[in-house]
Amino acid sequence: MLGAAKIIIFAAHFFVMKIENVIFDFGGVLVDWNPRYLYKEYFDNKDDMEFFLHNICTDEWNLEQDRGRSLSDGTRILQEKHPEYFDQIGLYYGKWEKMLRGDFPGTVNLLYRLKEKYKLYGLSNWSAETFKIAYSRFPFFKLFDGIVLSGEEHLVKPDLRIYRVLLNRYGVKAEHSLYIDDNISNVTAAEALGMYVIHYKNSQQLEDMLNFHSV
Repeated sequence: MLGAAKIIIFAAHFFVMKIENVIFDFGGVLVDWNPRYLYKEYFDNKDDMEFFLHNICTDEWNLEQDRGRSLSDGTRILQEKHPEYFDQIGLYYGKWEKMLRGDFPGTVNLLYRLKEKYKLYGLSNWSAETFKIAYSRFPFFKLFDGIVLSGEEHLVKPDLRIYRVLLNRYGVKAEHSLYIDDNISNVTAAEALGMYVIHYKNSQQLEDMLNFHSV
């Protein structure tokens, strides 16, 4: 978590540096995604579901698909490793859209307001295959002036190289950019490149931060 001193430094510099770009993470900030929305329908009790998600279809395994491994390969590899969960593993991407509960209306509202004054960019750890589903479902994705996905670049945050892909591809200057993410490691990486940052907690906290800094 960013310390109070860092927030004060951010505030002091915000008024002298011109913010031109706002860069958003997607999952957990704009989109409410969670595999539990799917698997609660297929497990008899919560403990069994949590065991499955912490030990079988783990975040680390899913990250490899976010890094660019195909969904079919990722599924096959895991099914071969854990044949006792063959059907449950197949559901992960077979019914992936059920993991998308919806968007966060408060954050989406802020996105539309920010679009009136700033360039908007997206930087997300997301499979290129599954992102197509979300893109077609949520109209606000069309607000972005550019999007960089880990699944297309074969790089995942907080690797600094994927941030540089966005900066270089769209001619974005880090020192004129605000980066918003719910993952502190990703926020820290953006800060290391010279961006202003907000560690996202919820839409109200984000609105309060944006108002405080007169974005």
